[in-house]
Order: sequence, then C-alpha cells, then structure tokens
Amino acid sequence: MDPNKNRIFDEFAKLTTDAIGAAQGLKREAETIVKNQAEKMMRNMDFASNEEVSVLREMISNLKQENAALLKRVEKLEAKQSKPAPKTKATK
Repeated sequence: MDPNKNRIFDEFAKLTTDAIGAAQGLKREAETIVKNQAEKMMRNMDFASNEEVSVLREMISNLKQENAALLKRVEKLEAKQSKPAPKTKATK
C-alpha cells in the first residue's frame, strides 16, 4: 500500500477521534447547562426539600396515631352514653 494512503487514513482517524472527543465535551457541557437551569427553575418554584418532606411524613404519622387513639376514646364514650342509666330509688 502506498505510504501516502496510510498517512491519509492516519490523519482521517485522528480527525475522527478529535471530533468524537469534541462532541463528548459538548455533550457534557450541554448536560451541565440543562442541569443548572433545571435546578434554578426548581429553586424558583419553591419545592420542599427532602428534609422538609421527612419532617412532614413524621408529623402525619404522629397525627394518624393520635387520631386513632382519639377515635377509640370517642367510641368508648359513645358506647358508655348509649347504655341506659342505672335506676336508683329516687327515679322509681
């Protein structure tokens, strides 16, 4: 094979490798820009942080437990109230 042809192929391979490297660099830069813009939009939308959501979950869990206990108390009081009052000598 002609040495000039080999040199042309070598140059083409180098050019292709450089182009792929540049494309990968552009891809990383575009991803960074998109990520930064998304984060900026989310900050402006005032989303809750993970910590805030965890605190709210714990509060809801506690409120559910408290609600269940209060419901049991109400049921006991209603059952007690629906029973007829015991008769005493004064009510005969």
